[in-house]
Amino acid sequence: MQRNKVHHLYTVERVARELGVSEALIQELTLGLEPEEGVIWVYGVNDDDGFLAFTDEGIEEIELLLDEYHRVSPWKA
Repeated sequence: MQRNKVHHLYTVERVARELGVSEALIQELTLGLEPEEGVIWVYGVNDDDGFLAFTDEGIEEIELLLDEYHRVSPWKA
């Protein structure tokens, strides 16, 4: 049986800072991504809305999405 081997996650804030883009852009680009693509929602005891987090694979997916975003929208870079 295959088991998920994710042992750490990165927040939107950290990914945005490391990639040099806004958190809003990261959230916009990842709206349609699924857990299989490295996107996970994390919920705390008093946090009904949760927050978005990414696995290493999720960050790779974001980098691909950013490349495409900058290719089709160079004036927004």
